[in-house]
Amino acid sequence: MSKPVAMVTGASQGIGLAIAQRLYKDGFKVALLVDRSIDKATEEANKLGEDAIAVKADVSSQADMQKAVAEVIDKLGDFNVIVNNAGVAPTTPIDTITEDQFKQVYSINVGGVLWGTQAAVAAFKKLNHGGKIINATSQAGVVGNPNLALYSGTKFAIRGITQTTARDLAEQNITVNAYAPGIVKTPMMFDIAHQVGQNAGKDDDWGMDQFAKDITLKRLSEPEDVANVVSFLAGSDSDYITGQTIIVDGGMQFH
Repeated sequence: MSKPVAMVTGASQGIGLAIAQRLYKDGFKVALLVDRSIDKATEEANKLGEDAIAVKADVSSQADMQKAVAEVIDKLGDFNVIVNNAGVAPTTPIDTITEDQFKQVYSINVGGVLWGTQAAVAAFKKLNHGGKIINATSQAGVVGNPNLALYSGTKFAIRGITQTTARDLAEQNITVNAYAPGIVKTPMMFDIAHQVGQNAGKDDDWGMDQFAKDITLKRLSEPEDVANVVSFLAGSDSDYITGQTIIVDGGMQFH
């Protein structure tokens, strides 16, 4: 029996890399998709083994995502799971937001999910089977977080897209779910904490504490905590789950 194939966007570091590593461990062939650091992604894919590749594409480009999925099918032989993980998270007090920022954040965070979903659905149809679409939202897409109007807005939008496409695609044997990380120890999160601290005239630790102080489990998340949930959503144990957002935040929000 051939191995299933998963593609993870934004997979050169942080949560995306942890997801790619976990899915490879689970028995998937894995494509690590990045828009810039292809050398780093290639290095990480080589560490995983012969059933892992790196792919370069801009998730905000519809054409790029279609080409990326076609490349994955050509090189790995199938396409079963897409993890739309790539995203950016600038700190944006409401009076500082610019049109360029708006276009960039929405085109990557929301556009990436739309174009990734579209390309995956076309692939599943071409290959004559169903599949799984897994989207990255956030704890900030469940409850609005201070100074993150753009980021939180995109992550709320992704939850809506997840629910809508779950209904639209169910008859094609495609499930669509999302994962909502909390405060994860990644380079992006440390950058956010730094910006929040600077805006308040405080240090990085103060910035991180503004997000971390309400975690019930009293520890920051590791990327692997999130990857564990994506592993579940990518596997057969989640076949009867669709349209859902699983919050992985250590108990910041209860729903």
